[in-house]
Amino acid sequence: MAPFEPCVLIPGVRDRIEAIASHGDRLYLGSSTGTLHVYSVTRNADSGSFSASLLQSKKSFTRRSIEQLGFIKDVNSLVLLSDSTVTIHTAPRLTPPTALTQARGAMCFAIDTSVETPPLLPTSASSDRQPAINPIPTVITRLAVGCKRKIVVYTWKDGEAQEVLETVLPHSPRAVAFSTSNAVILAYPANEYVILSLDTMSATEITLPSASTISTGLGALGGFGGYMTLGLVAKVKPSVVKVGDGEAIITKDNSSVFIGSDAAISRPSNVVWPGSPDETTFVKPYILAILPPGAISTPDNLSSSQSQQPTSTSTSTIQIRSAISLAVVQTLALPLPNDDSSSTSSSPSANALPIHTLRVLSPSSIAKSPVFLVSTPNDRALANSEGSTIWLLAMQPWGQQIDELVEAGAYADALALLDTLDETVLNDKDQRVSHIRGLHAVSLFGEGEYGRAADIFIELEVNPAKVIALYPNAISGRLNVPRERWIELFGGKAAKAGGDMDKEKEGGADGEGSAKEVEGNGSGSGSGNGAGGQREGVRSPSPLKPNNTGGRDDDTASIRGGSGPEPELRRAVETLLRYLSDRRQKVSGALAALHISTSKSADIPFLSETSVADLFALPDSPPSALIPEQLLRFAQIVDTALFKSYLVVRPALLGSLCRLDNWCEVSEVEEILRERKKYTELIDLYRGKKMHDKALSLLREQSADEDDPAEKVGDSIRYLQKLGPDYLELIFDSALWIFETDAGRALEIFKSEEVQLPRWAVANYLEKIDSALCARYIEYLIGEHDETDPMFHDRLAELYLEAALKATAKHDDAARGVAYKKLLAFIDSSEHFRTDRLFGRLPQDDLFEARAILLGRLGKHEGTLEIYVHRLQDYAQAEEYCKRVYQSSPEHHDIFLTLLRIYLRPTSKQSTVLLPAALDLISRQSPRLNSIETLELLPPLVTASDVKAFLCEALRTQKIEAGVMKEMWKARKDQVDQRLMSLHSQRVRVTDSRICPQCHKRLGNSVIAVHAPRGEVTHYQCRESFAHKLKDTVFRRS
Repeated sequence: MAPFEPCVLIPGVRDRIEAIASHGDRLYLGSSTGTLHVYSVTRNADSGSFSASLLQSKKSFTRRSIEQLGFIKDVNSLVLLSDSTVTIHTAPRLTPPTALTQARGAMCFAIDTSVETPPLLPTSASSDRQPAINPIPTVITRLAVGCKRKIVVYTWKDGEAQEVLETVLPHSPRAVAFSTSNAVILAYPANEYVILSLDTMSATEITLPSASTISTGLGALGGFGGYMTLGLVAKVKPSVVKVGDGEAIITKDNSSVFIGSDAAISRPSNVVWPGSPDETTFVKPYILAILPPGAISTPDNLSSSQSQQPTSTSTSTIQIRSAISLAVVQTLALPLPNDDSSSTSSSPSANALPIHTLRVLSPSSIAKSPVFLVSTPNDRALANSEGSTIWLLAMQPWGQQIDELVEAGAYADALALLDTLDETVLNDKDQRVSHIRGLHAVSLFGEGEYGRAADIFIELEVNPAKVIALYPNAISGRLNVPRERWIELFGGKAAKAGGDMDKEKEGGADGEGSAKEVEGNGSGSGSGNGAGGQREGVRSPSPLKPNNTGGRDDDTASIRGGSGPEPELRRAVETLLRYLSDRRQKVSGALAALHISTSKSADIPFLSETSVADLFALPDSPPSALIPEQLLRFAQIVDTALFKSYLVVRPALLGSLCRLDNWCEVSEVEEILRERKKYTELIDLYRGKKMHDKALSLLREQSADEDDPAEKVGDSIRYLQKLGPDYLELIFDSALWIFETDAGRALEIFKSEEVQLPRWAVANYLEKIDSALCARYIEYLIGEHDETDPMFHDRLAELYLEAALKATAKHDDAARGVAYKKLLAFIDSSEHFRTDRLFGRLPQDDLFEARAILLGRLGKHEGTLEIYVHRLQDYAQAEEYCKRVYQSSPEHHDIFLTLLRIYLRPTSKQSTVLLPAALDLISRQSPRLNSIETLELLPPLVTASDVKAFLCEALRTQKIEAGVMKEMWKARKDQVDQRLMSLHSQRVRVTDSRICPQCHKRLGNSVIAVHAPRGEVTHYQCRESFAHKLKDTVFRRS
């Protein structure tokens, strides 16, 4: 890649140009005779070529040679150094000059322009309601002039001159450059350097690496002999160039060291040039150096096929390095050969390419393109006839430079270059950064830096299908992309194999300008990548094995064979797990926000139904910005790759992943799981994907290897118990072989507490297999779930009846007894079956006890009792039945009389009178029998002694006892009334002479109290005392 394109700007300049400065479209040339030439530089918008027209030539502008030029934009003035005097000339007339009298004895100067924003001042309480005023930025320009043993600093703020700063120095500076707006680096004659703070005017010494620790870079030039060696290491004037805010390079001999604003070495790598540069400058972000003749044998712009190329010692060359990676990006020899195929511009000389000297390499004051320099023929006659040539090095557009870096695989350099640019310079900077970072991540992946690559993929929200495609077949499957197409997959072009970038690094046949010239901090040769990184894209050998899409690759074979993966593959897959886990969490969150769950995975098209091209076309966007269809594809891709990764490095943890909700594509992992005999994990995966038929088929296959009956069907039963009514037909079909194997355990399928299946459908299914199973199922429903549906109760009763009748027909008394006992217990306890329906199904000549119970439920108690008495001759059961009816139904209190009537007056002629049973009933249940009706039912021959207990009980009926009590209470009432009348007839006479027996005072008209039973009269207040007295008297008498 060539970032600069050289072209002839001004040919045939007769004066010796010693200084160049440019500002806007003006180019100022200072000659050794003191003449100042002013040119206007324009660029053709169509062709992009530059042209210059002379505006004015000011002869004898200075008395002596113009040594240095500069331009201060803030005051629109040209700064000129000549005859140890610095003058300022206001453009465009450049007259009259203003001499800087304090800077007498000037030797060099440097200009710095910066924008400073003052801090916000705290507002007072009274101004709280007033809006804050943003401070106004200030443009500050500083001119530092190095003089004999002193430095003078001139300052302008928004064009207004400020106080001049001056300080004494121990030596006279030969070169000066700003490190920051407040710090200046000074170069003294004896290769001493200091950094001067303009705030404190204090200097800090800069310590450079010793010459013994810096490579001279002569290895490639050993064949040129001692004379050539002396020329390369000849001392040159000190060079200090600012390369960024707070950073500058100091060139000493053939080495350039980066120095920070703290006077310390700022980078671990130095630049070692093939020879000692005559001049160096900086054009963001490139460092340019003019190297002496012979330093580089074959510059980039001269090929070995050109017949008129210079020899290795014939001409000066320009080497251009990236200030970011320190790698050589371009090498030029000027003038260009007169050959249209070699360059768009031609040299002013014809046919021959004579020896030239390059000088005055000077960019604009703000380190921006273009760069101007002068080439002069070494031959004096040719120089007099043709003069010097002013060359313009125009930088290629930023977009083109970046594209070429990307094409060459120098992604780190492209990113570093982008980082130095502003969005105003490159409108699509953000898009380029994202794109190139993705390509850089692929490059890092190819170099085995999986962690760094994964971090970039995560940050860029890269489509996971593309990331997975970088892995072997065992993980990527059909997404696999061959290594040579990785860059294309991420939207780039394949890196040039052995292309231009390698040539630019080499800088010549012997590789003098190669990356070997970038060394560590004073410790010998270092890496050519410096801070930038590798330029070969993904050309370096990858630790991962190459993908083989035609069959099973080695990694897949090792995985399937059971042996552990290779360490490098394991490291790569562990990184992939981290990446996939991050993607899975974010995708799951986005799906949850849309209320999409894995329960719907069965309704979503399989991943295998989507083409690979469509999967790669999914956007590189955050999951929250995707539409549901894209989100689901992301989820399927991520979970499928996660499964395969676990199979490679963490097979023991695969089960937990299978049991979690997931979107894995089963078709891509089931074969591997089968071969690895991960049946449990595969079944869990089938269950999660609702592929229950496959899971049940696999369970049936596994049952063939089990000898224990419980283990043979246990797993299948437990699986079927968790299926819901949506899979009823599948449950029925899959349960058949289990019923054939172990019908007792198979019934547990329908006794699950987790799901509820349609009970009637289950009952029908079981009855087709075996009516006994159906009966057991309904018993379970009634006993465990309190089923009250009459249909189930009717069905159970009918099943019992059917079983009893079948056993009777087969003369199987045991089976009949069991079934009939269940039938009797059920119809005697259940309240929810339809009695008339079951009664109609009973045979007329059998099952009389069941008939009796059903007749009783129908309210036909007489019929029930007749069956107990005459058919079954079970008098105790008949009496128990009467007790139940008597206690439950108050309106049937004559039930015992009904039984007595059946005993004594049978309706059937074949039946006999059961007098003993009747007398027993009368003796036990006499309180519950109507006396009169009972006596009427007794035959005439029954004696009183036979019914003595009944008669006694009958006489002590409640009615008779109530009459006696009534008469007794009536007599007692009469007695009390008579006594009351006697008491009412008694009188007490109180006269004036009547004395109170207690206090012995006359009663008079006082309130009195009369005491029973003899009628003593006392004062009312003496009543209690007298009453106690009477009680004591009675007590003593008794």
